[in-house]
Amino acid sequence: MLGRCVAHLDMDAFYVSVELRRRPELRGRAVIVAGGGPRAVVTTASYEARRFGVGSAMPAARARRLCPDGVFLTPDFAYYRQVSAEVMAIVRASVETLEVVGLDEAYLELGNLPAPHAAMRRLAAALEQRTGLGCSIGIGPSKLVAKVASDAEKPRGFVVLSQAGARARFAGAPCGLVPGIGPKTVERLRGSRIDTLGKLAAAPAEVLAARFGSRLGAELQRLARFEDDSPVTQQRKVVSESRETTFDYDITRPEQLEQVLAALVDRLCTALVQQRRRGRTIGIKVRLDDFSTHTRARTLAEPVSSADRVGPVAVGLLRRFSAPRPVRLLGVRVAGLEPASSETEAQLALSL
Repeated sequence: MLGRCVAHLDMDAFYVSVELRRRPELRGRAVIVAGGGPRAVVTTASYEARRFGVGSAMPAARARRLCPDGVFLTPDFAYYRQVSAEVMAIVRASVETLEVVGLDEAYLELGNLPAPHAAMRRLAAALEQRTGLGCSIGIGPSKLVAKVASDAEKPRGFVVLSQAGARARFAGAPCGLVPGIGPKTVERLRGSRIDTLGKLAAAPAEVLAARFGSRLGAELQRLARFEDDSPVTQQRKVVSESRETTFDYDITRPEQLEQVLAALVDRLCTALVQQRRRGRTIGIKVRLDDFSTHTRARTLAEPVSSADRVGPVAVGLLRRFSAPRPVRLLGVRVAGLEPASSETEAQLALSL
């Protein structure tokens, strides 16, 4: 393959696979990682459970109906982060430029490797041997092609595609296959009788411009043609940190919402202090019982990370919003993150 060479590595059913690593007696069974409340959703499911129609983000109650004999496990994110660090350390030793985009996936720049395909096969084998976890790898001339290729033949897939190869292989696939084309856009495309990537790639530019505007129309067509020149970056820039919770039952009392918000602020600020980061913009997220989602934010003159600075602002935003209906989800966020100064860290350490 000439020119750029990028790989996308995606750990197969990561959370379930990590659970099976410490509970090998569950191998071969339908295992579902999900919360326990009545509004919990599925985090991920084993391939055995997926045969029953269970999938990520599905309500856990529905998953139990589809797969009544499944084994349901509560998520253990601290353990997943630990194993993720183990995986990424092995990956990092194989390449010079690595962009981690989640606990279970990363992009790798392979242009400087003499035999990139062989190197990736060795990496997949090393990961399985040293961690007991399987992965799928896609290789292409861009991050977009590599990402779609890695999803094509899971689990333990290894797919190499050129841009032209990707266009040919996925011409008949739904437009939502490509990252960046969401469900609402897919519906609008269907309204123009464009229901596959091939049709989107070949659509007249003026038709797309009339429906979506010239800029978005051109971007959608670029995605459908697998045109992508975004770089693999060494560092993933995290600009915000948030914590949220979905209630088992809707909450109407303002004082109860404020108590929950205070607990979320404490969790969020503890993490920010540990990460030595702070931010200027504080926001809240409120989802009502009619599923409408509302956000409010305030930007401060100076960056903050302590609960005694973030909390009053978040509570003030919540009070001003004054939820008009029962609340099913509440969240808090600090954005515009930057490293905390040594002086700030010392003050925060003394206050903890």
